[in-house]
Amino acid sequence: MSPNSQSYTFEKEIAATPSLVYQAFINSTHLRQWLSDIAIMDAKPGGHIYMVWNSGFYTAGEFVELEPNKKVVFTWLGRGEPAQTKVEVNIFDKGGNTRLQLKHSGVGTGEEWKNVISEIQSGWPSSLENLTSLLETGEDMRFTRRPMLGIGLNDFNEEIAQHLGVPVNQGVRIDNTIEGMGAHAAGLQSNDVIVEIGGSQIINYSDLTTALQKHRSGDQVEVQFYRGSEKKAITMTLSGRPIPTIPATIADLAEQMRSRYANINRDMDGFLENVSDEEASYQPSPGEWSIKDVLAHLIHGERGFQNYMGEVVGERESHYDEFPANQQFRNEATLAVYPTLSELRQELKRAFQETAELYAHLPENFPAHKSGYWRLAYTGLENPFHYQAHLEQMQAALQAARKK
Repeated sequence: MSPNSQSYTFEKEIAATPSLVYQAFINSTHLRQWLSDIAIMDAKPGGHIYMVWNSGFYTAGEFVELEPNKKVVFTWLGRGEPAQTKVEVNIFDKGGNTRLQLKHSGVGTGEEWKNVISEIQSGWPSSLENLTSLLETGEDMRFTRRPMLGIGLNDFNEEIAQHLGVPVNQGVRIDNTIEGMGAHAAGLQSNDVIVEIGGSQIINYSDLTTALQKHRSGDQVEVQFYRGSEKKAITMTLSGRPIPTIPATIADLAEQMRSRYANINRDMDGFLENVSDEEASYQPSPGEWSIKDVLAHLIHGERGFQNYMGEVVGERESHYDEFPANQQFRNEATLAVYPTLSELRQELKRAFQETAELYAHLPENFPAHKSGYWRLAYTGLENPFHYQAHLEQMQAALQAARKK
């Protein structure tokens, strides 16, 4: 490294053991829970470390030095950066707690390094704040501080764009808006296609989350969207994200999940009681799901979430950048195995029951892994709107079937 290079040092006191802090840097699942959106690594001297953010930034390097529970050193070369730099993490035991010192060195001078320096000076303090939150409480501040539009999302592709008369095939399509939240108050509607928020282009769901992470609840942003062939712009106020209270014990969490699924089953049973198989098979228009398609999708979503739970508990979390449960060929395969409305409904109930039992059978010591436990509890409890949105989708499909 150049003798004229600069270094930037950041320190943090963390109420967690040095072992947990060390794991946060050398385990890919732990690393992505506080720092990046994707992390792939081989934690040994000479092993690779690769991180990706939904913003499009990525960095690659290799581990230079590893001293368990004391030190981690790796190189860093980010997208568009002029040269490779180095990150050195020193971990000091303070009576069972930790003093962490992170030094980012080898940074050059001049105009070409200006943006790099700005990102280092702002990025590491906020990330280390999130690491502290994660290890002390389990809370991922990237979720809890991120505001909401108050919308449910649906598929969007070239075929759907043509059907809706939208002249673009990239963006996010609104499935429904939530009463009392920003999007509903601003007048956004089902099938509007958002293409820009606060000056950030929106191509897919990852772009949406990245754009929202730049803001806080109460911020006003301009939203550009298509309603059919017409491009519109509105200013809306971003809503706060409702954060559920995380149960302290596995037993309490499992009981809340059982209660939640019981409520969902009650609402769905009430709706489906007088629906015929013919009505449930009706697609309102090409590319739009029937009631049976929605139920198959919910089955896939539940199975996928069960896999996700296993990955978090096993500390081998995969990356999901799209919605694999939205694939029509999977719906068709499931409908071939469970062709009737009754069979689909029973399979979904079994999937709900199995998910609730997975919560009940989490390893006894899992709550001590605060970040993983918080993530599973938050994901299970935080979104009361998802099933309600799909129930409304099925109600619309039934109305269309009965009009026909």
